[in-house]
Amino acid sequence: MDHPSTLLADDEPHLLNYLQTQLAAVWPQLRIVGKAGNGIEALRLIDELAPDVVFLDIQMPGLNGLSLAERLATDGKAPHIVFVTAHHEYAVDAFEHAALDYLLKPTTPERLAKTVAKLQLALRAAAPAPAVAPDALRALLQQLAAPLPAAPVATPLQWIRAAHGDETRLIAIDEVIYFQSNDKYTSVFLQEGECLIRTPLSKLREQLDEARFWQIHRSVIVAAKSVAGTHTDFRGRLVVKLKERREQLTVSRNYAEQFKQM
Repeated sequence: MDHPSTLLADDEPHLLNYLQTQLAAVWPQLRIVGKAGNGIEALRLIDELAPDVVFLDIQMPGLNGLSLAERLATDGKAPHIVFVTAHHEYAVDAFEHAALDYLLKPTTPERLAKTVAKLQLALRAAAPAPAVAPDALRALLQQLAAPLPAAPVATPLQWIRAAHGDETRLIAIDEVIYFQSNDKYTSVFLQEGECLIRTPLSKLREQLDEARFWQIHRSVIVAAKSVAGTHTDFRGRLVVKLKERREQLTVSRNYAEQFKQM
């Protein structure tokens, strides 16, 4: 088959367009005859356009990809199905019984190329689409309805690579007195000196132990062990005094609550 056809179904337009762009690069001969934003629309277009291959998102409004595949299983001319999912928790090994392949979002060119190779082999052999196993689909539908397991807790940041003059330093997190957002960089203040890192303060916040590092301003995070005390300045602002450095740090009203007991 020189120019097979496909239909893409995903309720996230940017991911739909992303997959289309990747397919055009990996498989230029593939004709994308339709795109659907939900399961009902996908079912209608499959009936109308009879594509050779369908890339189905699992989670779609109206009719999800697994339910759609179950309906297509009753058709003797069902297309080859590739499931697309954002969650590896959906027992991806079971997809082998329900589709030609599966893809995890975001799709990489390398992984997509392997899927394309499988599809091309099946189409050249004029092999019928694999029979969908209803039991496997029902099991996956049950998993889809169940709450996802909690994500593992990330280990707090222990080391930082920071620019210091012409050198790159490896700094233990225990050495840090405070972080301060500085234009496109974040300044790392130590007992003696200052370094720069490219990680934004908002991203850094996610990697720090909340018990050891306190955000006191939208642009400042301070090590709890380095806080000597607080006082109110002549303007009525709460100010943090540090143990190892002379400068004092202003606490914004949004973060003042954590210092009420001091």
